[in-house]
Amino acid sequence: MTIKPELSLALRRIIHGVYIISTKNEGKVNAMTAAWVARASFEPPLITVAIGNTRHSHEMIKSSGIFAVNVLSVENIMLGKHFGLKTGKKTDKFADMDYDVKATGSPILKDCTAWLDCKVVSSIEAGDHTIFIGECLDGGVMREADTLIYDKEKFYR
Repeated sequence: MTIKPELSLALRRIIHGVYIISTKNEGKVNAMTAAWVARASFEPPLITVAIGNTRHSHEMIKSSGIFAVNVLSVENIMLGKHFGLKTGKKTDKFADMDYDVKATGSPILKDCTAWLDCKVVSSIEAGDHTIFIGECLDGGVMREADTLIYDKEKFYR
């Protein structure tokens, strides 16, 4: 399907933060950089993450039923690139990376701004992505900083 250039430009105007979505499955950890994260409910506290169906993390989240959202700040752009520019199928992205685990065992990066530890309560197939709805079991703020805003042209420079 070809998307009209005008539509593509309009869709880019929707503002997103930059997040590292991490997970653990069968003793292995992995994470990927994502921008499509949103709050879905106050009670219970639910969030959504849209994960590409071809991503290694997709199958790990689908199988394990858990994920964490690591919120990045402007100072974390290199961390975002580290987890977003190569696949976890071929690379241990957590080699020499400092992290903790909380309720689900999904990695919580020590250098992130804030984090949410979630269990999947539902999922929806959405074109070339799956929207995972996660209940936030735990979360916290590591430091006060503005969330990194995703801008494709600036991020990939």
